[in-house]
Amino acid sequence: MSFARPHILWFLLVVPLAMALFFWWSAKARRKLMAQFIQTRLLPGLVLGVSPKREKFRAIILILAAAFLILALARPQWGYDMVEVKQRGLDIVVAIDTSKSMLAEDIAPNRLARAKLAALDLMQQAKLDRLGLVAFAGGAFLQCPLTIDDTAFQQAVESLDVNTLPQGGTAIAEAIDTAAKAFKEGDNYKVLVLFTDGEDHDSGAVDAAKKAAKDGLRIFTIGIGSAKGELLRIKNENGQSDYVRDENGNIVMSRLNENLLREIAGDASGFYLPLRGANTIDMLYQRGLAPLPKSESEEKWIRRPHERFYWPLGLAIVLLAAEMFFPERKNERNGRVSGRRSTENAATEKSKSAATVAAIFGLLIFSSAAFASPSGALREYKSGNYGAALKDYEQSLEKQKNDDPRLHFNAGAAAYRDGKFDQAAKHFDQAIISPDLKLQEQAYYNLGNTLYQLGEQNPDPSKRSETWEESLQKYENSLKLNPQDTDAKFNHDFVKRQLEKLKKQQQQQQQQNSKQDQSKKDQNSKQNQQQNQQSKNDQQKQNESKSDQQKQQKQNSSEQQKKDEAQKNQEQQKKSDESQEKKNQEQQQQKQQQSGQQKNSKNGGEKGQQQSYAPGEMTPQQAKQLLDSQKGDEKLLPANPERQNSDQQTPVKDW
Repeated sequence: MSFARPHILWFLLVVPLAMALFFWWSAKARRKLMAQFIQTRLLPGLVLGVSPKREKFRAIILILAAAFLILALARPQWGYDMVEVKQRGLDIVVAIDTSKSMLAEDIAPNRLARAKLAALDLMQQAKLDRLGLVAFAGGAFLQCPLTIDDTAFQQAVESLDVNTLPQGGTAIAEAIDTAAKAFKEGDNYKVLVLFTDGEDHDSGAVDAAKKAAKDGLRIFTIGIGSAKGELLRIKNENGQSDYVRDENGNIVMSRLNENLLREIAGDASGFYLPLRGANTIDMLYQRGLAPLPKSESEEKWIRRPHERFYWPLGLAIVLLAAEMFFPERKNERNGRVSGRRSTENAATEKSKSAATVAAIFGLLIFSSAAFASPSGALREYKSGNYGAALKDYEQSLEKQKNDDPRLHFNAGAAAYRDGKFDQAAKHFDQAIISPDLKLQEQAYYNLGNTLYQLGEQNPDPSKRSETWEESLQKYENSLKLNPQDTDAKFNHDFVKRQLEKLKKQQQQQQQQNSKQDQSKKDQNSKQNQQQNQQSKNDQQKQNESKSDQQKQQKQNSSEQQKKDEAQKNQEQQKKSDESQEKKNQEQQQQKQQQSGQQKNSKNGGEKGQQQSYAPGEMTPQQAKQLLDSQKGDEKLLPANPERQNSDQQTPVKDW
């Protein structure tokens, strides 16, 4: 069982109690006044037949009737029908950081709890959108695929904690990649809302955002925490509170990295917002998500609840009727009061009861009018003051938390009459989502009329054609819901004829443009040919003059070459003579050196035999052999000996 207007149920805590206090006070005041103005000896005769129990019973009946009227105003619902409707909305994936840094208490109660509450607030704003959930820490996981089931999304969000993923750390890049994979081809507009403190322990978050933006993903980042930071506390195995420490045993302080989150959002066509105050999610949806184009998904089955308000309303009417026929005074025939006075009292009681019933029904009508569509806007619309009516309807929509499709429809009609077709199109577009098929059919029809007017005002033929094609589509949707609507069929055929005329005009204009372009091309080609012919003539003249110059140069160069060759022959002859002389001199020197070496070798051999060495001392030949053997064992030193341990794994940050 549910209520369409649950906020009205708060009156159950006020109205019955106020009525009970009023009846108690009125009875007490009446007894006090009677004691003051009526003598004690006459009082029993005047109150003869009046029963205090009847008074209490009548008061209880009135209180119960008021309670049932409040229940009827709250519109109880139970049971439902499955209705096939079309839905328009966005595809939004929410990514929530579940690392240990989200346990910081710089915002109460902690960062993770605030992120979960913000995600649920976003669910309340995005009623017509599909929502998905990604949990990420050192890794990322699709916790809830895209769905229109708010209950499934809410359960997935509430189940998140720092133990959702076993791997510690914060990997924003992997969260972006996982969210991008959650969308399918042909889905609606893709949006990622990232809730995190921005402590990215893995590089590549900005590159991942740029890559996702190329695939059509728009990212909005929500920063959770403070730039000042907070020490991280956790509970150990014994349930005692302790701090998170790094690999060196130092206490870890977590800070909000706003610069990284701004960079990620900026590269992915989104924006960054810090989670401060109560209007952050409202600002995110109104400024960032609501203006995005919404796609019309396939027809889906939704639940249409059964209204059951008439049951408490009927019980309230029965109780009021019972109170009216149940007077305070007993109708005693043998009493001391005359029959005439008894009749007068009964008539008085009936008139009082009728007045009570009329007052309560007036309260019911007034309350229902207060919660229905504004009557003032309707009066303005009927009087022809469409601008004031539009303003009143939009103010009513701003006051209501949930947009009423009927109010959007009325606002669109007022905007259309006032000539504000852009606003009319927006309001009719919101009215299409109504579960009422009749209202949906009328919204499609009016939206088709509005789009035609917008196309008529557009001077660009191509954009006008696109707008009229959308108008045709809206008329077709209206005819699907009501094939017997002759107005929609007539308008559809009329717009179709206008669209065909426009396309013919565009084709003729294109042909004329092509002819003009061809004529311009012909003229340009003729001019180019003339210029080319002139340039060829000039080129020929230049070539002739150049050929004469070249001939003269060749003659001069041939004479110069002959002179050069003669000089070269003379120089070569000189060089050959000089080289021959050098060879003869070298041969003579070699012969003299050979003869000298033979003499020295004889004398050296004799000296070597005579020279003696101490025990353990190496001869020059032994020393030379030792050095030659060591040359093969020489090795280069490592270029960077300090980096020999660079392959060791760096410590992992588990927060």
